[in-house]
Amino acid sequence: MGLGIRVEVLHKEKIPPSSPTPQHLKTTNLSVFDQLIPDVYVPILLFYPNNTSSDHDIDEICKLLKTSLSDTLTHFYPFAGKYQCNDSIRCNDHGAAFLEVQVNCPMSKILEKPDFGMLKQLLPADMGSRLADPSYLEQVQANFFECSGMAIGVCISHKVADASTISKFITSWAAASLASVSSTDQVVLPAADFGAAASFLPPLGFLNSPLPIVEFAKEKWTTRRIVFDASKIAALKCKAATAILPKPTRVEVLSALIWKCATESSRSKLGSIRPSAWLPFVNMRKVLVQPSAEKFEGNFFGVFTAKTKVSEDDDDEDVESLAAKLRKGIEEFKVRYANGVSGDDPCEFFQEFGSLMDGNDGDAYSCSSWCRFPFYTVDFGWGKPSWVTQCMEFKNMIVLTDTRDGDGVEASLTLNEEVMAIFESNEELLAYASLNPSVI
Repeated sequence: MGLGIRVEVLHKEKIPPSSPTPQHLKTTNLSVFDQLIPDVYVPILLFYPNNTSSDHDIDEICKLLKTSLSDTLTHFYPFAGKYQCNDSIRCNDHGAAFLEVQVNCPMSKILEKPDFGMLKQLLPADMGSRLADPSYLEQVQANFFECSGMAIGVCISHKVADASTISKFITSWAAASLASVSSTDQVVLPAADFGAAASFLPPLGFLNSPLPIVEFAKEKWTTRRIVFDASKIAALKCKAATAILPKPTRVEVLSALIWKCATESSRSKLGSIRPSAWLPFVNMRKVLVQPSAEKFEGNFFGVFTAKTKVSEDDDDEDVESLAAKLRKGIEEFKVRYANGVSGDDPCEFFQEFGSLMDGNDGDAYSCSSWCRFPFYTVDFGWGKPSWVTQCMEFKNMIVLTDTRDGDGVEASLTLNEEVMAIFESNEELLAYASLNPSVI
C-alpha cells in the first residue's frame, strides 16, 4: 500500500469493442517474441491537472473515455480478448476493465514528491498479476483527485504489447476521444496488424506451455526516480565525446553514467570486483530494413549485451568507454539483424538475458528507453498531460522516459536497498542528476 493516500473505487465495468471482431480475426497467434515475454502487465500513468470541477464533469469525462476506448478496442481487438496457453489470444470481445476511482488528496500531494507506493495505488492492477487469472488483458483506472485533476492509469498485458504498441494504442485512444469533443472530422484510427509479427516469426511449439512464474523480489529491492535536465545532459555528452564516439546520444551517455555508478555502488557493498553487464532492449522495428516491420504490433524487440572487464583499470569503466561500448553493441546488433530475424534468435536474446540477470556471475542491469514515444502529446480533450510515468519494478531494471519539455530524461531504477543508498550518494551521479525532484 502507498503511504498517505486512500483510493475508493466508485464504479467498475467491462468495456467491449464497439464493433464485433470479424470471424477471421477471432484468433491472434502470438509471435515467438510474445511467447518469451512473461505474463505481466506494463503500467503507465498520465496526469492531467484542473480538468474537473463537479460530479457532472466527472460523469462526462468517464463517458467520453469509455466510448472512445470501446471504439479503439475495435482496432486493437486482442486487448479485449483472452490469453490462452502461450500460443494465441482468443479475440472474443471480452473487453477491457474500466475503474472510476476517487483519491482522497489533491494531485499536488503526488506530484510534489512522487512515491512509487502511492503511484501504484493509481493503477488498476499490480504489475505482478498473472494473466492466467480470470481478468483482462487491459485495465484502465480513471483517478479523480480532490480540488480537480485526474490521472489515467493503464495496465496492458505484456503478452500483447511492448512500449511501441502501447504508445500507438494510447495515442489512438486519445485521438478518438479528442475527435468526439472537437469540431474536427471523425478521426481515422490507424490499422493495427496483430498477425504480421506471428507470420514473420511463428510461435514455437515447445514454448506453448505457460512460462514459469516471474518472481518479484520485494524485500530488499527499492525503486527510485532521478531526473536529468537538458543542460546537464549536454554537459555529459561533451564529457563522453571521444574520437571513437564524437556525438554520443543522450540515452548512451545516461546509460553509461548509470551503469558506471550502479556498478561502483554494488562493488562497494560487496567489497569485491565482479563483471558487469548492461542489457539494453532494442526496438526491432527500427533495426529491420524492410518497411513492413514498422507495422508489427505486439512485442518486437531484442536485447544486446555490453560488458566490462574484471580489472582494476578505471579507464575501462569511465563514462566515455562505457558509452563507446554501447554504441559498438547497437551497431553490431543492427548489422547482424538488419535483414531478418530467425525463430531461434529471440530465444538466444532472452536466454542470455535471463542468465545474466540472475546475477550469479556478476552484476547485470537491463534498460528500456521509452524516450521519443509521444506520450506527452496524448490529449483526450482536456489538454496534454503534465506528467507521464511508468511504474515498472524489476530487479536491476532502468527505464528512461522523456521529461515534459522533451529535452530532459527521467530514469526509474530498481536496485538492492543497500546498493541504492550508496548509488544515491555517488558524487559523479549527483553532478548531473536530481534525486526525485518535484514535478510541479
